[in-house]
Amino acid sequence: MFFRRKKNIPNGLWKRCDGCKSVVYKKQVEEKHNVCPECNHHFRISTYERINITLDKGSFEEYWNDMMSADPLNFKDRIKYTERIESEQKKTKLNEAATVGKGLIEGKEVIFGVTDSTFIMGSMGSVVGEKITRAAEKARELRLPLIIISGSGGGARMQEGAFSLMQMAKTCAAISRLQDAGLLFISVLTDPTLGGVMASFASQADIIMAEPGALVGFAGPRVIKETIKKTLPKGFQSAESMLKHGFIDIIAERSRLRPEISKILDYCNVNRSNQVVTVEY
Repeated sequence: MFFRRKKNIPNGLWKRCDGCKSVVYKKQVEEKHNVCPECNHHFRISTYERINITLDKGSFEEYWNDMMSADPLNFKDRIKYTERIESEQKKTKLNEAATVGKGLIEGKEVIFGVTDSTFIMGSMGSVVGEKITRAAEKARELRLPLIIISGSGGGARMQEGAFSLMQMAKTCAAISRLQDAGLLFISVLTDPTLGGVMASFASQADIIMAEPGALVGFAGPRVIKETIKKTLPKGFQSAESMLKHGFIDIIAERSRLRPEISKILDYCNVNRSNQVVTVEY
């Protein structure tokens, strides 16, 4: 009996969809901005993928990239907090869970931020809170719209204790000052947006958008189910449920997110002032 020699097939050509469980051609998924061609499930994407598909090519200027988390509590669980930060930096190629800067969306200048769930679940520690706060202050100084895309499933970062919790109040105060100045803040909720991020700046925007199927809420559904000992309704804490109940304004597919934001910026631009204010950091 003879067998044909198998051809060498490169690894990584296929990936399994978390939504429909289909095995799909990876190139097709990437061509659709990491969206499943079978069921429209939106895969989680990295910070710089998000920047590349949302902002004009080459327009992003990152701010405060040298900010690093301290270890005020000398925290240690399985490993030291400082070691965990170093491990996450190597794994993700990010310094922290938040990346902020200035860029263009179809030629319109904005202050732009992203939180990334791959870095300690996008949890909000002192650096994340400081970057979001500074982004809001920079938007106020330059009289620019602020856009933050949230992908944080980790809430306040326990390794920093009260220093982490206070970031909720700090970011909310910065956003309030931005809004008091008459400037636009757009929040985009992606899968997952939970905990202290959702309970602070992510839900404080003038316009709240979300990607289809995004998990959005404070405590996750598993925690809630175990606490109340009841079966949760279908679609609980999904972006679609939040839209139905008035907690968000727009659900936009990833391919439509950039033009939808651009349309909102065009509509709101009539109220914008060119006056520059001085902000001290």
